[in-house]
Amino acid sequence: MLLHVSTAYVAGEQEGLIPEKPFLMGETLRMGTHLDIESEQNLIKETMRELNANCSTKKAERRAMKDLGLKRARNFGWSNTYVFTKALGEMMIGHLRADIPVVIIRPSIITSTLKEPFPGWTEGIKTIDTIIVGYAKQTLPFFLADLDLIMDVIPGDMVVNAMMVSMSAHSEDQQAHIIYHVTSSLRNPAPYAVLSDSGHRYFFDNPPCTGRNGEFVQLKKMRFFSTVERLIMYMTIKYKLPLEMLHLANILLWGVFSRHYNEARRKYRFVMQLIELYAPYALFKGCFDDMNSQKLRMAMNKHQNINVAYCFDFDPKSLDWDDYFYSVHIPGVLKIMDD
Repeated sequence: MLLHVSTAYVAGEQEGLIPEKPFLMGETLRMGTHLDIESEQNLIKETMRELNANCSTKKAERRAMKDLGLKRARNFGWSNTYVFTKALGEMMIGHLRADIPVVIIRPSIITSTLKEPFPGWTEGIKTIDTIIVGYAKQTLPFFLADLDLIMDVIPGDMVVNAMMVSMSAHSEDQQAHIIYHVTSSLRNPAPYAVLSDSGHRYFFDNPPCTGRNGEFVQLKKMRFFSTVERLIMYMTIKYKLPLEMLHLANILLWGVFSRHYNEARRKYRFVMQLIELYAPYALFKGCFDDMNSQKLRMAMNKHQNINVAYCFDFDPKSLDWDDYFYSVHIPGVLKIMDD
């Protein structure tokens, strides 16, 4: 059989209940468009040929291809290249699978493990961890998130458990072409306010050393903006206008502020890139139906003993989100940050 790990966010920026259904070849998220994967491949090859003919640098080449991917993704209704190519992968697998059983796992935002190999295990700083690290270092005083919206997260070991159980369930079913949403927004929804509140409480109880000499500094509660427009307006007034004034002063004074200006511009661009990257997830208004996943859980509980069901648990209903973030995820992220 073939098991493919995709992402729940192949749904794009849809709202309401999103079903566990496969993509048809050529299907898009924007009305009036049709996707021809071969044409997209030819466009990539042609663009690469033009860049090579113009002797573009590797940096310029990467920038051009990144811009092309984003442009093509948005043309068909996807927010970025990552979710666009995940959808393309699903289409190709469905089209070419013949009589091979296919299972597609669509996790939402994957967070640190709940149990295995130990609580809080994760590889690197990802997705919502940016907020945690920024708050711990007091380098990110604000972020984009509507605290009333659902933050669909799932521990990494639950995703792995779902993968193993689904392989066992469908390995001999040649007709299988099934989607599993490994998500939490329907079974056990957690609003962004849970992460904000548990994070603030954790750092109040365990203040990090953020000063230059390792001293404890007073933490300020992070400010959240519920729309991109409000955050960009704030960024413009507080950061962009002063940055432009610094640029002008730097020109008039023959570059005396060049180092300071370049550092400030780098930080400004970094935050703007974060806003663009996380906006589709931080402001997502959909809810992932996980009926197929629930049926799989019920079948496992029915046919296996309780110890097996416990070891391969992937039911988000069992999670206390406040306790998970406070006791498991945040400490795990901070350990990675310190290492």
